[in-house]
Amino acid sequence: MSITERLKARLAKDRPMTSITLRIPVDVVESMKAIAPKRGMAGYQTLLKSYLSEGLRRDEAQFAFSAQARLLEALKKHGVPQSVLDEATRDMEAA
Repeated sequence: MSITERLKARLAKDRPMTSITLRIPVDVVESMKAIAPKRGMAGYQTLLKSYLSEGLRRDEAQFAFSAQARLLEALKKHGVPQSVLDEATRDMEAA
């Protein structure tokens, strides 16, 4: 599944959910409770989900870009012209 497909799935309102249990220091929870309303959120759990989503999106983008860069370098090493690589990169970004 591509990043675009994962993002579309992540934005769906009816996607399956699960409950988890985390052990978080009390002072961290108290800090999140104080910060959540300042960020316009109803509570600390919403803030925590926001932090998880931001980190996950950043890591997915980093690892996807890394894989893409390695693939482009490998293709270049095997003689694929730069113009073809540039066009393929544009196609991937448009998808």
